[in-house]
Amino acid sequence: MKISRSTGYALLAVGYVAKHEKEGIILSQSIAKEYGIPLEYLLKILQQLVRANVLRSKRGPRGGFSLARPATKINLLEVIEAVEGPMVSQLNISTHAPREKFRSKAEQVYEKAINQSKAVFKKTKLSDLVK
Repeated sequence: MKISRSTGYALLAVGYVAKHEKEGIILSQSIAKEYGIPLEYLLKILQQLVRANVLRSKRGPRGGFSLARPATKINLLEVIEAVEGPMVSQLNISTHAPREKFRSKAEQVYEKAINQSKAVFKKTKLSDLVK
């Protein structure tokens, strides 16, 4: 499994917003400056998080971002899938080697690993990370 730079930035951004939620609306510029993320790149990621109902955005001179729900109700799988899309098995070796006996077992192992990863990410709440 590969987690992209965009997902890493998403995790940093959501963590930053959660850590500073008592301060109210968080400016994207603050997040970009804190972690050295290019602002335009960060804004695209933040919008993906808004569409996934992880963050809420407010426009205008006093605009910025806040958590859409309490940190106890946001899990890492939501953050990851907001950026990466659904976490699914894409091994599909049976199409290339339909007569190989080991292929179905390999696909089953891979599917099990994906499901276990998803379970860990789903179980881990944002609040667990920012305590």
